[in-house]
Amino acid sequence: MENLKITDLKDMLEKTSNLYGDKPAYKIRISEIDDEKKRYKIITHKEVKEMVDSLGTALINMGLKGKRIGVIGENRYEWEIAYLSVVCGTGIVVPLDKALPENELKSLIERSGIEAIFYSKQYEASLKKIVAVGTGNLKRLISMDEEVNKEGVYSEKELIKKGNKLIKDGDRKFLDAKISPNKMNIMLFTSGTTSKSKVVALSHKNICSNLMDIASALDVNSDDRMLSFLPLHHVFECTVGFLFSLYSGCQTSFCDGIRHILDNLNEYKITFMSSVPAIYEGIYKNLMKTLQKEGKKEAIEELIEKSKDKSMEEKQKIFKDIHKAFGGHIRILISGAAALDPSVQKGYRDLGINLLQGYGLTETSPVIGVETKENHRLGSIGKTLPHIKARLEDVNEEGIGELVVKGPNVMLEYFENEEETQKAIVDGWFHTGDLAKIDEDGYIFICGRKKSVIVLKNGKNIFPEEMENLVNRIEGIKESFIYGVPNKNSEDDIRICVKIVFDRKIMMEAYKIKTDEEIFNALNAKIKEINKEMPQYKAIRKIMITETPLIKTTTSKIKRQEEIKTVM
Repeated sequence: MENLKITDLKDMLEKTSNLYGDKPAYKIRISEIDDEKKRYKIITHKEVKEMVDSLGTALINMGLKGKRIGVIGENRYEWEIAYLSVVCGTGIVVPLDKALPENELKSLIERSGIEAIFYSKQYEASLKKIVAVGTGNLKRLISMDEEVNKEGVYSEKELIKKGNKLIKDGDRKFLDAKISPNKMNIMLFTSGTTSKSKVVALSHKNICSNLMDIASALDVNSDDRMLSFLPLHHVFECTVGFLFSLYSGCQTSFCDGIRHILDNLNEYKITFMSSVPAIYEGIYKNLMKTLQKEGKKEAIEELIEKSKDKSMEEKQKIFKDIHKAFGGHIRILISGAAALDPSVQKGYRDLGINLLQGYGLTETSPVIGVETKENHRLGSIGKTLPHIKARLEDVNEEGIGELVVKGPNVMLEYFENEEETQKAIVDGWFHTGDLAKIDEDGYIFICGRKKSVIVLKNGKNIFPEEMENLVNRIEGIKESFIYGVPNKNSEDDIRICVKIVFDRKIMMEAYKIKTDEEIFNALNAKIKEINKEMPQYKAIRKIMITETPLIKTTTSKIKRQEEIKTVM
């Protein structure tokens, strides 16, 4: 079947409403009653368009045409309806990080010139303070939770009803609104401190070109059911988990939280999910531990060896009991936003679970490349999507260079930051800031961030992410942070160190030890074993241990510049 051609997101909703009309777009649990009709709310693709049209009409009626409108809150269908009602004919949408403290939220609202904001209940007090201070443009608050308007606050539900009536009375301002596919309609903040974060300007063309390219790479259709887990303000979840689901005619359900992922996969019979490596790695470690405890690990490993030449479909049948732990319906799992440990990916695929790695950035809407069922190579992020070109710049003797890309998905600019835009986009090529290799077949292997690579005097490069993958395989280690410090009293100019976050309970179970000193010694011994397997210049010379999690973004990337301050 040929992919759906769309010019903009308004065009997408028009077409998906016609194509998938009565099929479920959302399945939402509304109670614990054991009755399918009373327990779940189903919203069809046709109803999505009707809600978007109604809400957009009400927003224009409020005087918000052409204005910047924020959205903040947990993953929920109201968030997605709000986003679409802004971007499909009202104004410019500004998704905001739900994990921001109040002072940073205020800063971003002021920087982006937001005049109205959709929010969930927990942000009401903070937003009312921001409005009261009056230093920015924010004047209108729109609650995703309130049933009706109340003093100083509009209700999203009430606005949908109002917009519906306006349409019936002949108001066509939103319905007839023209979209300019090449103009900025989406403002996204890059991760980082608010003063350093840049504002990425995206257009309908950027997003829609990416949706069509993703569809040509992934075998997803209107029979698939998606679980939304990653924060919706992040472009990876927004494009792949939200917009791509609607584009494909899928059903979306929302995860109840990290501890409930496996339960939700089973409850909603999920077939497709996109998430970050930390989630897949955690699930895999727990699975292996359970098999070990039950005395099944060796038998499973023998079965894996015997079935290594089997197809993914055959492996699914062989390991059907393990597939039941994932709900029994999974067809595709996508990993993105950070590097996936190749050994973990191999582990999943050995069991017939189709875990694929993708790669992209906020500035590229986001997907640049993704593995497919046919185009898969362990450790790679697959090949570029159909309309994207990639090459390497400043390639060293090991064949590693900075990955630069060109395509319709590349952002318009860093908003009101010409200097940074000119640094990032040269002759139409976007500089990703990531170092990579590209093999003879076009598979891309990301080595690490250009900014985080440790360069020794002898010209050798050490990629922290690669070494962290090795360290994180040690039982009892939750995560790690590799860094370098100057070493003036040795011929080695940089001393490689690691900060380890350990799990005390697992350390006690696995090594029968309790004290911090015993834990340090056990982990130090494990690090020395790793050192034996790598070149001398990469050897880890110092470890420090902690139970405090590393400083990370909301998509689990280590904030390296922040983390380095804690160890120096």
